[in-house]
Amino acid sequence: MPKLKTRKAVLKRLKVTGTKKLLRRKCGQNHFNAKESSQVTKSKKATVELGKSQQKIFRKELPYI
Repeated sequence: MPKLKTRKAVLKRLKVTGTKKLLRRKCGQNHFNAKESSQVTKSKKATVELGKSQQKIFRKELPYI
């Protein structure tokens, strides 16, 4: 049976932890951040774990993780 291809676009956007959890960045970090409070800016820098339904979808895209 041939090897399955990994979706590189998905792999670049996620970080896989040692316990195989998938982490993503919070959205809305690109621009217009000067008008936001420092608490909001700080919270956007943190990574967030994907939900169970999203993990199910992305695990199909990343077969060897």
